[in-house]
Amino acid sequence: MSGPAAAESAMKNIKAILLVGGLGTRLRSVVSSKPKVLASIGNESFLELLVRQLSSQGIYQLVMCTGYLGEQIENKFGDGSRWNVSIEYSKEEAPLGTAGAVKLARQYVDNCSEFLVLNGDSFLKINYEDLIGFHRRRPQAVATIAVVRVHDASRYGTVNIDSTDRINGFAEKTGDTAPGLINGGVYVFNRAVWKSIPDGPASLEREVFPRLLDQGVYACEQRGMFIDIGTPSDYSRAQELLRSV
Repeated sequence: MSGPAAAESAMKNIKAILLVGGLGTRLRSVVSSKPKVLASIGNESFLELLVRQLSSQGIYQLVMCTGYLGEQIENKFGDGSRWNVSIEYSKEEAPLGTAGAVKLARQYVDNCSEFLVLNGDSFLKINYEDLIGFHRRRPQAVATIAVVRVHDASRYGTVNIDSTDRINGFAEKTGDTAPGLINGGVYVFNRAVWKSIPDGPASLEREVFPRLLDQGVYACEQRGMFIDIGTPSDYSRAQELLRSV
């Protein structure tokens, strides 16, 4: 087997956790009555873009970690059959942060040797088969982060890597308008990660990734479009960028 059929076969058992429970407080001025992942981008919601991207690459098993106004997401996507995917839901009763939400969803991926995690409020043009292949070629990797090089990293923390693409540190955002590698919001985790995610509210970015560095976290650089919709200006930019695709 080769070509697209082989690629789809290789991906069919991969599960993806989508973090879609954020409060979206910075976006309330333009998206006030629904979760920010349901904000309209063109003729569809931002979350639909992510679901279609995953489905188009043979990733059909999704877990949506919902929270704020999560019932709207469940009402819209249901079991996922409209998008040719299967969707399960993990609902947090109180905000748990990105790591806490992943930990709450453990039951849905506990039999997986590896799984994807995606931030629901950012879009990265990426080949998931290549990302997972990168991760598998590094058996010492507990996690792989898709990273993007930007001209102005002032709004983001940056990722420091060595010559083997292993991450050796994270730098908090400084406001300096310098280029840098940033976290693209797409991850591959091995099941060994569970030992490093605490119970209760926690952040992947601030608490879990730094403690994983000694175990092996790698950066897979992407060169495709990166969009986040965290603020009104970014949301406006997303509309313009996607119209140009």
